Formats: sequence, C-alpha cells, structure tokens
Amino acid sequence: MFRVLPKLRSATLVNCLPSSVAAVHTTPAVTGSWQIPDRLQHVPTAQDPGFFEMVEFFFHKACVLVEDTLIDEHMKNQRIPRELKEKKCRGILRLIEPCAHVLEVTFPLQRDNGEYEMITGYRAQHSHHRSPCKGGIRYSMDVNQDEVKALSALMTYKCACVDVPFGGGKAGVKINPKLYSDNELEKITRRFAMELAKKGFLGPAIDVPAPDMGTSEREMAWIADTYANTAGYNDLNAAACITGKPINQGGIHGRSSATGRGVFHGLENFINEAQYMSMIGHTPGWGGKTFIVQGFGNVGMHTCRYLTRAGATCIGVAELDGSIFNKNGIDPKALEDYKNEHGTIVGFPGAEPYEGEDLMFEQVDILIPAATEKVIHAGNAAKIKASIIAEAANGPITPAGDNILQSQGCLVIPDMFINAGGVTVSYFEWLKNLNHVSYGRLTFKYERESNYHLLQSVQDSLERRFGRVGGKIHVTPSEEFNKRMSGASEKDIVHSGLDYSMERTALKIMNTAMDLELGLDLRSAAYVNSITKIFDTYRDSGLAFS
Repeated sequence: MFRVLPKLRSATLVNCLPSSVAAVHTTPAVTGSWQIPDRLQHVPTAQDPGFFEMVEFFFHKACVLVEDTLIDEHMKNQRIPRELKEKKCRGILRLIEPCAHVLEVTFPLQRDNGEYEMITGYRAQHSHHRSPCKGGIRYSMDVNQDEVKALSALMTYKCACVDVPFGGGKAGVKINPKLYSDNELEKITRRFAMELAKKGFLGPAIDVPAPDMGTSEREMAWIADTYANTAGYNDLNAAACITGKPINQGGIHGRSSATGRGVFHGLENFINEAQYMSMIGHTPGWGGKTFIVQGFGNVGMHTCRYLTRAGATCIGVAELDGSIFNKNGIDPKALEDYKNEHGTIVGFPGAEPYEGEDLMFEQVDILIPAATEKVIHAGNAAKIKASIIAEAANGPITPAGDNILQSQGCLVIPDMFINAGGVTVSYFEWLKNLNHVSYGRLTFKYERESNYHLLQSVQDSLERRFGRVGGKIHVTPSEEFNKRMSGASEKDIVHSGLDYSMERTALKIMNTAMDLELGLDLRSAAYVNSITKIFDTYRDSGLAFS
C-alpha cells in the first residue's frame, strides 16, 4: 500500500523545485553563527577525505542547520539570557563531536607453525551520553584508528536516529581473517576480549560489541565465554557483554539477518512514499524496480533476498574478486548456495560475468553499496545512473560524491538510518540477556488459548442467534489468522519491533527534511534528528565536574 505523508504537502514540494536540477536537491544555505571549522573546509571537494573527517563534516553541516532551533525551542524553558544559551548550546555541540576514548592494544600470537606475530587492535568509545557504548568488531587489514573513530561516531548518531539508548563504539583487529586458522582466530579473539575487559572496554553496562566485517556469531561466542570466565565471572548479566551470539549462547532469533532486513524496511518506507518517488521520477511500489548490490556478504545477501521477495529484481552483484550480471534477474538463494559451496560468486551459472568498467555505473533503479567505505567519490559519482542509493555499508559515499549525486537528482538514503537494523536487534538481544527470558515465553500459551476462546465465543454467539438447525456453525479462521493463532514467537516480535523502528524513524526523517526544506538531502535531516536527541540528553543531565 502506498503512503502519502500528510505533512509533505504538494505546495511545499513545488516550492522546493527551482529551475535547475542542481538547485532542486541541494541543501539551502542557512544563516547562523555555527561555522564548519577551517580544518574541514576541504572535505566537500576532497577526492579521498579521512573517514572521521567525513563524519565530522556531516555533523557540522547539520549543526549549522539546527543551532537556532536548539537555542530557541529546546532551551526556551531555561531562565538565562539568549547569549548564555548560545554559549551553552555551542558547548554541548562541541562535547558531542569528539571521541571520548580510543584504545590501541598490541599482543603476541604464536601461530600454528610456531612463529610469533604481533597483533594490533583498536576500540573507540565515541559518546557516553547513553550507556553502554555499542558497536561492532571487524577483522580487516584496513582497520586503523581513524576508521574506528569514524565508525564509533556513526554509531552514536545511528543509535540516536533509531531511538536505541546506546552510546557509539567500534572495534577492529588489523588482520585478514582468511589467512589464519580457526585455532589462531580463537586465540586472537579471546586475547583481544581480555585486553578490552582489562581496560574497561567490555561489559554489559560499559561497552557491548557485536559482529561486523570479518566476524560472526562464532567470534561473539568466544568473547562472551572469555568475559564470563574472567572479568565477568561474578556478573549475573555477563551474557549481555556482547550481542550477535548464537541462539544457544543467549543470542536472539533474527539477529543474523537484521541489518539486511532493516535495509529492506528502510527502503520500503521511501519506495512507498508517493511524494519522494515523484521527486525522482518513479512510481511508488516495488513492482518493476531493479537493483544492484555491491558486496554479497551477510548484509548484501539478506538485502538481496528481502528485496527479491518484495518484487524487485536483482540484475547484478559485485564482489572484490569479480562481478556478475543478468538483466532478467538473479536468484539470491541460488547465488547464496553457490557462494557457500565455491567461496565466490565468480562462475555462477545463473548470470554472466560482468565485463564493463564498473557494475555500479549500470542503469538501475536502486544501488546498494554493502561493502566498505568511500566507494563512491568525486571521481566516479557522476557515472552513477541509479535513482536511489541505499547505504547498506558505513560511509560508502564521500561528501563530494554526495553533492554530485544530489545535483543529479539521486535519492540517497543515509547509512545511519538504513543499516541501523543490526544495532536495533542487538538492543533487543541485550534486553533479553538482562531479563534472562526469551521474548514470548511468558505469554505464548496464554495468547494461543485466548485466540481459541475468541473463535469459540464467536461460534457460540452465532449459534445463539441463528440456532443449530443443520448442525453446529463452524467458525473457520483465515489462513493469515491461523498462522498467528499460537501467538507471537521471538522471531515475530523481533521482526515487528524492527519494522516499527524503521518506519517511525523514516517518518521523522521525512518530516525534518520537509520542515527544513532540504529536498532530497536525507542525510542532513537524519543528522539533525540525532544531534537534537543527544543535545536534549546533555541539556537535561548536565555536565559532571565541569
């Protein structure tokens, strides 16, 4: 069913459509005292800016938009002169921006062949406005301090965006996991967990990691076990020190597919929004829409699966070792099975090898970068022909690339919203571990019996009204009701909660974009929403020992 936002009035949209396409989709200038720092002035045009610089630039860009609102609306009940409100507002905004803590650890590894190697790992805690900090652990040779700082900052804004009460964190170990045996990976993971716990960077109330690139539920189980048998040996809630665990180790149903499912729900809210689709020249709904996925890992694979089920057609998949293309559609389940068997998508019989310059440059409705950061930049953004880009990866578009895409009339759905499904379901898992009971266990049987009593009550009412001439009047539940007869399972509750979170957040972003007349600049709208929530937290809690 297609939706039209009541607040997104056509007259407002018409006013946002000047003559040139470039003017339509760029953020209008706002006069205010907040300025983007000189050290970030090069970022909007930089070919390869630092990752953390990108996040800082988007943060300051949103601060320019929201500063006056924070002072005039969110501080209106404070009985101090406006001059002092301005100083306090700027102080809080300066407090939000930097990383609170960054930890670098180095430890030895004795490999299976007897050789020794030094392993380097990082953990960044960006914000403590909410506790604990939350963010994944990745194993990659690209890991460095700048990356974990940027990703932890993104996690702060992402959690605030979808109303998950965590601060932002991120960790990484600088290794290529494919070059290590399972035994070596277990040694690395357990030692890294101990180093984090010793320094106060791991614990259910302090810092709660999750899986990321190069890690999975296996590594999460090793970390949970290490913490429970060392620093957390007397902590009843030790299982909540990490999320993304296997089900039998305190995990939750639906976590492995959560980020991909969140990408689907996030896209769906804009795909079904008539005004936004009209702004980019599309009709609402999934029917007839094509998409390309860059990166067929956990996120890309599940995104591909859910979009195909909804009625869209996957025409291409790109991976580091090769790309495949089929204009008639690629079966995501068949591709998943092939990759699991062969370890690559290259040679998949259901598609042809892609021989062009770059699969991302093909004509397609939806492009989903689901691999790594900065893949779309000033050097290639003009070649992108997609009308919609869903940032399933973190930071896949640089500010320069973002400006080019907006000038082309492309709807970019930002990472801090579209890939927040993982942290949302991680929040559900964390709550499950603290409550020590799975969702639905206490109410499952009661709901099932209540539904049966409801049907029996309807049958009895009909028989009292019409009698039993010809026998009993049987009430037969519909197929959909029959599926839900037994009550909601844990997976049902998780899926429902995720769907609701993504829908509510999407509506807030749309309304903010309309109120600030941002056109298609959804990233700035999302940042404004996040900054406003974090600001309100600091405004009310105050500053300790300041």
